[in-house]
Amino acid sequence: MNTILDYLKANGEKLDTEIAEATGIPLAKTREYLSELSAKGEVMFCRSIRFEGEKKIEGMIYRIAGYIVKNKPGAKSKAQLKLN
Repeated sequence: MNTILDYLKANGEKLDTEIAEATGIPLAKTREYLSELSAKGEVMFCRSIRFEGEKKIEGMIYRIAGYIVKNKPGAKSKAQLKLN
């Protein structure tokens, strides 16, 4: 389960299928772990429907509860620079 938490901390919210693929954990086991983490209050989730072209993709999006992903290094937009 720590692998999933580390992945979500590094990458922000992701679909359960994306988490399974990236961590190498089978989808059924990933969903089981995510369910346990959700019951403990460590992750939050919501149902999602995405469209890639005309293909409908339904899934669950998960993210760490109460965790804000830090900005990644790189060029910043002018709007972001004005806020600092």
